Amino acid sequence: MKEIMMLVVILLPIITGILVPLLPFKQRKHMEVFLEGLVVLNSLLVWWLLTGSQEEAFTLARFTGNLTITFKIDGMSMVFAGLVSALWPFATLYAFEYMTKEEHEKTFFAFYTMTYGVTLGIALAGNMLTLYFFYELLTLVTVPLVMHTLTREAILASRKYLYYSLGGAAFAFIGLIFIIIYGNTTDFVLGGVLDLNKIGDRTNTLLLIYVMAFMGFGVKAAVCPFNSWLPDAGVAPTPVTALLHAVAVVKSGAFAILRLTYYSFGTDFLKGTWAQTVVMLIAMFTIVYGCSRAVKETHIKRRLAYSTISNLSYIVFGATLMTPLGMMGALSHMVFHAVMKISSFFCAGAIMHQTDKHYVHELDGLGYKMPWVFTVFTISAFGLMGVPGLAGFVSKWNLASAAVESGNPVAYAGIVCLLISALLTAIYMLTIVVRAFFPGKDFDDSSIQDIKDPSWKMLVPLVIFTVFIILFGLCSGPVVSFLKDVANGGY
Repeated sequence: MKEIMMLVVILLPIITGILVPLLPFKQRKHMEVFLEGLVVLNSLLVWWLLTGSQEEAFTLARFTGNLTITFKIDGMSMVFAGLVSALWPFATLYAFEYMTKEEHEKTFFAFYTMTYGVTLGIALAGNMLTLYFFYELLTLVTVPLVMHTLTREAILASRKYLYYSLGGAAFAFIGLIFIIIYGNTTDFVLGGVLDLNKIGDRTNTLLLIYVMAFMGFGVKAAVCPFNSWLPDAGVAPTPVTALLHAVAVVKSGAFAILRLTYYSFGTDFLKGTWAQTVVMLIAMFTIVYGCSRAVKETHIKRRLAYSTISNLSYIVFGATLMTPLGMMGALSHMVFHAVMKISSFFCAGAIMHQTDKHYVHELDGLGYKMPWVFTVFTISAFGLMGVPGLAGFVSKWNLASAAVESGNPVAYAGIVCLLISALLTAIYMLTIVVRAFFPGKDFDDSSIQDIKDPSWKMLVPLVIFTVFIILFGLCSGPVVSFLKDVANGGY
């Protein structure tokens, strides 16, 4: 029963999305009830799957040899699928209010809902071939979302996103081929699947292929130098960019890197090699580069995009430590950053929706006109900075502890990168907060007198995300303990 249900939770959002443009909804609210109801139902089914006993894998299609489309729930699946299914209903609710000022709503919600199912396909993939299939399908269903407004900027951004993703797919495909040839199986096995007898004297070749596949999957994770598509994708509607930056696309890239490192090539094969040093240095450079660019950026969403680039490489840095603690730190930042970043992006979207203001210097005084939005933004800003008592502190502490425990001298330099990033994050996030609440004595608020907080459809997700940012900061023990068990192969 549960094996079949894995396929159901993937197909239900995809089929729902296909039906949206075809169904003759008499009123907009009918479409809202239809979509929200099915998304919530699907999320409940996912959680039912994740909380029950884990059974055998479900094979949908078998090609040749050990090449299959297979779904299976393990610890990593539970983390990513649980995260996606928890956030998507709130994101959909938020999108209903935001899209009232946009055109082609049915097309938007069609691809938006299909993305949910495709992302779950990545989360529940039982082997590298299945992950690769849904990983590429994710590109196809999100390109229309990036170009939704059909402006020149949106079309150019969607082209860049497509070109980068296809290029990354080519490198990832090379990694898949070598796993098929030199691995005992393509299934995900904690510790890796490579057969050392097959490798022989080709160790350096396999290490090079790992770096290539790492960079291929790293395109969606926005590692340098393949990250410029992410700020450009900010031209898409905010519900899209929030999911691109917080959950669906970029986290899929980080998730794939974790699978590649810990479940396909294996840390025993990679740890201590030149390949580990190369990918760790790339992650460290991206951490500092992303937050440095965020400080200079004046457009709100592009600033948050560069922040995402930096924070994603926190996860990648944890992956490159190639220890159970490193994996635990990566997973904790994957979860906590998702909540903090989707919260901050939704705040930015609410500001744009209510005021049509897009730049940091235009935010003077808005904190008093939109107190709910800017209070939530302030809390998410403190969380991203790593202030104790909030979620960001926990995940950054886990990553720094893992770096120390690894004993790798390069990893110690990574701790310095984390500290630099924390300082720069404080600068680019608090600049927005200070402008909103302390506009200066000469500020004339007559130009913003009609501005107010958005409706409950936007505010409810923001408040819920804020509650979780605080809860994860104060009561992270159960979550961290679960993630530690996952990293040690407990699920």
